[in-house]
Amino acid sequence: MSFASMNRRNFLGATALAGAATVAGPHRARADDTVKIGFLAPLTGDVAAWGLPGLYGCEIWAEQKNAMGGVEIGGATYNVEIVSYDNEYLPDKARTGAQKLIAEDGVSFIEMLGGDTMPAVTPIANRAEMLVSTLLPSDLSPDTPFLVAPAEVHPIYNLTGVWWMAENMPDAKTAVICAQDDAIGRPSVATYLAAFEAHGVEVKDTIFFDISTTDFAPVMTAMLAHKPDILCLDTAYAEFVNELCKQAFVQGYGGQIVSCTADFYADIIANTSEEFMDGVIFQFPDFDDPALNDPRINFDDPNGFFQTYNERYPGQWGAVSWEYASILDLWLDGARKAGSIEPAAVLEGMKQGGKGAHAFGEADWWGEELFGIDNALVGDWPVVQIQNGKAVIVEFKNIPEWWSEHGGTMIEHFEEMGEMWYQRA
Repeated sequence: MSFASMNRRNFLGATALAGAATVAGPHRARADDTVKIGFLAPLTGDVAAWGLPGLYGCEIWAEQKNAMGGVEIGGATYNVEIVSYDNEYLPDKARTGAQKLIAEDGVSFIEMLGGDTMPAVTPIANRAEMLVSTLLPSDLSPDTPFLVAPAEVHPIYNLTGVWWMAENMPDAKTAVICAQDDAIGRPSVATYLAAFEAHGVEVKDTIFFDISTTDFAPVMTAMLAHKPDILCLDTAYAEFVNELCKQAFVQGYGGQIVSCTADFYADIIANTSEEFMDGVIFQFPDFDDPALNDPRINFDDPNGFFQTYNERYPGQWGAVSWEYASILDLWLDGARKAGSIEPAAVLEGMKQGGKGAHAFGEADWWGEELFGIDNALVGDWPVVQIQNGKAVIVEFKNIPEWWSEHGGTMIEHFEEMGEMWYQRA
């Protein structure tokens, strides 16, 4: 059973606690203490596909660490306890969750999706000097000194898919973009606009739709009216991507599709066809991909993690399934360097030397030019293509290399969209 094949709110309401929940691996007597990690993300509602699968990944991570006797930090050994709170992607609930996790649960670190929920949490985190992570570096600004983006570099990694298409599909010269009008969709649109401009692709139209949209036939009709070579689905929610692809199939589209995510793509194939989805470009690999066995990859046994995850949660692997777990790796590395679980010390340890062990290779702490602060870990990112019904990494692209040539173009589009940090402030 998958997210996309049924009503997500009903499904997730049955499988996740609507309030706070505690998940811990088996306790080992040798551990001196317990370190609590907060997980503050949508576990129910329309954006749950970018929260709940990540909680599952963190459960696996914590259980594996605890089964080995815990984690050693500063001469002490800790069991890891994941304390989750469902913010439903609502700012008020995110605020309440942050207060509870910090004041009542005593967490040492909080993982978040970010986006529209982050402004409600930032003042609380700043006052408490609590280290918080986001999957959306567009949340970053000089006003978020304790916020880091150590795994996902949304939305700037989206340029890698356009870059790869320009090199491998040079005849694709026109595009149409659609996105939901929110803090996830807008900066992603700015990124795609910059990438298409940099690589000589004309954008015929950009269509924003309301997050309450349920009928995507008119959206797709408006897109296809331009007869584009490329349909860009931006960073649309998982269910939106499924419905948009279904409408593109029904309305007879035969060109190229690029999307930030293609979560639960087996369901999309089931709703369209394997032939229709063949060649779709997106940004998130399955972790059984042989390319992830490269020595530069900083994720412990990605193939084994993928197997364990899918045995436990079949059909629910998606974009975030590995990301929150990867962030825990980076948190642990920072804590060990600092010899402490104190948030400020861990932050200093994470950023030590200006580099970090990102999942896809060593990367730089970067971001001042775009976000006003170097709190995003940026390096290589994979371009993924659906081939014969399976996600395949076709190449790793280096984001700093692209930025060195085209960064000014992206800044221009972020400014036009009102998404530069000083405009959001």
